[in-house]
Formats: sequence, C-alpha cells, structure tokens
Amino acid sequence: METTNFNIVSANSNIDWTGRKVTGAHNGTIGIKEGHFILNDGKINGGNIVINTASIKILDVTDPDTNAQFAGHLASDDFFSIEKFPTANFEILSVKEISNGKYYLEGNLTIKDITHRTGFETEVESNNNTLSLSGKLVIDRTKYDIKFRSGNFFKDLGDTLIYNDFDLDFTITAEASKN
Repeated sequence: METTNFNIVSANSNIDWTGRKVTGAHNGTIGIKEGHFILNDGKINGGNIVINTASIKILDVTDPDTNAQFAGHLASDDFFSIEKFPTANFEILSVKEISNGKYYLEGNLTIKDITHRTGFETEVESNNNTLSLSGKLVIDRTKYDIKFRSGNFFKDLGDTLIYNDFDLDFTITAEASKN
C-alpha cells in the first residue's frame, strides 16, 4: 500500500461563503491557513483543513464603512469570536467512495472550540503530484454558538432573521510533499 501526503497550497485554494437572511444574502471569501490529505493507493484516507477565520472578507457590501462595520460584527462574539478563535478546523475521520472521483468525507468540524461531526460530498482529481478537491459544506451555525438573530433562539425577528445554515463552497489544491 503506497501512502502519499499532500499539503494544501493556500494560495491556490479558496472558500466562498454564503449566509442567507429573510431579505437576501451576503457572500464573501475565507482563506485556508494550512492542511493536508493522506492518500493510500491513490484514494483519500485522512487529513485536515485549517481555516483562517481572521481572513473573512465580504464581497457584496461595496460601501467601505458598511463593509468594515459588517466585518467587525462577523469578527465579534455574535459570530466567530476571531480574536479568541483565529482558526476553524475540519479533521477527516472517514471517507466513502461514491463513484469514481466522488467521495463523501466525514469528520470533526471545530468552530469556536466547539466540535461536531459533519460530512459532505467532494469531487477529487489527482494527477501525479497535484490533488484538487471541490464541493460544498453546509453548516448550521447555531451548533457552534453563533445564535445572533436565529429564529431558534429569538422571537419576533421579522425581516431581520438570519437563517441558521451557511454554505462554504470550496476548491482546494494540494501538492505531494517531498519527504
């Protein structure tokens, strides 16, 4: 059994986020700090992804002052508590092959030092020294103590309600480690 380690190339990887509310949605990007994947005989067998929560950007709010205010709110304890928790982490615990090149990854997602098991489908392409993954992870923010304007915790929010689920659409590139 041949084992190969692949290190995530942060500069060639990206995550787009979308959060929805009654009156619309917001979107942006968030960076990957580091991570790796373990392949046994060409198939993913483990790994982890470390997300840099401090890198969160808002793309749909173009007014600089409003954008800065919104970014500050996302960094606050109402959302990601970025000063206390500058990273989030996904550790792969199990992998099921759905079809050729498509997998279901399951693992522990840790946000704000709170861990829950979750999973998602991903498409994987590999050639020699490069590995590419793409997919979408849907997260229920309330499981990670992000309750601001959630209908599960606050009543009579009307059109200020923010839906609990947010999406992370990702494309990750990793290269075989040299050692």
